[in-house]
Amino acid sequence: MSISATDVRDLREKTGAGMMDCKKALEENGGNFDKAIDWLRTKGLSKAAKKAGRVAAEGLVNSYIHAGGRIGVLVEVNSETDFVARNDDFQNFVKDISMHIAAVAPQFVQVTEIPQEVRDREAAVLRAKALEEGKKAEFLDKIIDGQIKKWAAEICLMDQKFIKNPDVTVSQLLQELIAKIGENIVVRRFVRYELGEGIEKKKEDFAAEVAAVTKG
Repeated sequence: MSISATDVRDLREKTGAGMMDCKKALEENGGNFDKAIDWLRTKGLSKAAKKAGRVAAEGLVNSYIHAGGRIGVLVEVNSETDFVARNDDFQNFVKDISMHIAAVAPQFVQVTEIPQEVRDREAAVLRAKALEEGKKAEFLDKIIDGQIKKWAAEICLMDQKFIKNPDVTVSQLLQELIAKIGENIVVRRFVRYELGEGIEKKKEDFAAEVAAVTKG
């Protein structure tokens, strides 16, 4: 297929890879932009990929309070140098990630952090549901595998669609920033608090809610 010069240029700006490498990446992936980015990263041809192994121990811890104090987020994003931590693009990224976490409520930074027992529990639920729905046993493994991948992407920050631009994932947004700034950047950890989360309501409060719903 024909690859336009504009697509090649845009890919180069996002990844920092060479023009010919960007052209080949697009050709190898049928012009699909996201797959071309992943192809460059796999080949180690993007600047982001080349910087991924470098130590990032500086950065910022940012706090974000949302919904009138009902949701709070603390997130740590690391950079290689303190200089970059003071960069406007870096600081805006950290703020955006904090807001995203508040809104979307991921449970983990990336898929590799999901404990095996959590995976197994989810797989068991999905398997029982599939059997209840009458899915054939010989197809269950493939069905469950696909559902687990979808579930993992939904609960892991890096694989979620960015709240301000659903056309890119948080991971892709991060790779663009790495290519632009020229340093390795890592979203290390976060914690999200929601008012009242985990607290069981008193029986009288629950009964009042039920009565209100029934009356309505």
